[in-house]
Amino acid sequence: MGVFGVYGVKDASSILYYGLHSLQHRGQEGAGIVTFDSDGEAHRFRGLGLVNEVFNQERLSSLSGEMGIGNVRYANVNKGGSDNLQPFFFHHHSGNFAIADEGALVNAPQIVSYLENRGSLFQSAMDSEILGHLIKKDSNKPRIFQISDALNMMEGSFAFLVMTRNRIYAARDKYGFKPLSIGRLGDGYVVSSETCAFDIVGATFLRDVEPGEIVTIDHHGIRSHRFSQFQRHKMCSMDYIYLARPDSDIDGCNVHAYRKESGRRLFRECPCDADIVIGVPDSSLSAAMGYAQESGIPYEIGLVKSKYVGRTFIQPTQAMREKGVKMKLSAVRSIVSGKRVVMVDDSIVRGTTSLKIVKLLREAGATEVHVRIASPRMTHPCFYGVDTSTEAELLCSHRNTEEACRMIEADSLGFLSPESTIASSGRSDMCLACFTGEYPTILYNKNL
Repeated sequence: MGVFGVYGVKDASSILYYGLHSLQHRGQEGAGIVTFDSDGEAHRFRGLGLVNEVFNQERLSSLSGEMGIGNVRYANVNKGGSDNLQPFFFHHHSGNFAIADEGALVNAPQIVSYLENRGSLFQSAMDSEILGHLIKKDSNKPRIFQISDALNMMEGSFAFLVMTRNRIYAARDKYGFKPLSIGRLGDGYVVSSETCAFDIVGATFLRDVEPGEIVTIDHHGIRSHRFSQFQRHKMCSMDYIYLARPDSDIDGCNVHAYRKESGRRLFRECPCDADIVIGVPDSSLSAAMGYAQESGIPYEIGLVKSKYVGRTFIQPTQAMREKGVKMKLSAVRSIVSGKRVVMVDDSIVRGTTSLKIVKLLREAGATEVHVRIASPRMTHPCFYGVDTSTEAELLCSHRNTEEACRMIEADSLGFLSPESTIASSGRSDMCLACFTGEYPTILYNKNL
């Protein structure tokens, strides 16, 4: 999922449209926008589909105002449908407000039970609704303290945007799992899950929201409030590896530069004698370039991606993912035929995509297919917002590298080490839970 917010900018809905369009890679199931106009009236629209399918000029014109928040989302099999589309809007005597988020709470069931026992009724399965109920629970405090108290009850990953008629609050979890950045646009501000959205709307990057911080954006400018003194920098490694666009900077590290460096390190750890290096479009191309540069093996475009098929990883069911792979990729026969090919991919989750691509390359005439993965072996599910399914479904959860290689029918298989995954970013830490099983938070009643 991805969030985008605008404050103090004329025709905010148009800026929101372009911002959400830039974040489309983070969610393809649905999109939504809520705005407040100068009279404090809210305007909102949500719908299933891509951003340009949900919104047209007529709908955007109806979303008047100089401030607003929006969301794009992808669904797993349990959280699909229009009821779970964001932003959520809440009516309350202390003032109406809207919420959009990205991430996943690991203690959501416990909070829901706590709230239901006190009379709350839930209409969705989303964390934004949980935050809304927690905020409404104590309406006698100033809003910033309501939000702060609510966030301190939440455990897990999140990037929240909360909008009232006068201001926007941008909050990031205390572990720093999810990215959230602030930009300047004219006399106003924008907030985005990724900095790539700033360029298209003409905004200038100001800074990242810090872990454990709530940033208030209003006519006073930007003000900071710490809701937690506990602070970690456990950015989700999958944002660097797969989720983010290559032109985004996350916590000061450019995604393309990260992936290219991971490709260089991948060759050092898993060298291969081959004729060409190819990447799996699009998120693996930077790593393939790095692998080719470090190895001296020529880089080629051996796989072509259809521009009209979305990301298969974020489809809600396995059947849809498999159909998407068939529609999405085709091999360049004249490039790979008769060649020993190194195929660089960003990750292996269930293995079905890798198997189909290996077969595709062999059918196109590749004499050998050596698979190199620019991340470690994925052995555990993610509980922080990346849909990696159950441990039993993961290819490498109960298989060593040799066994996994046989399953995808490759000539050889190699993975980047956890140490190089962190080192490629220049960071000292990040979340590698899906690779190592070392979860930064308590998991409560999750079944591992």
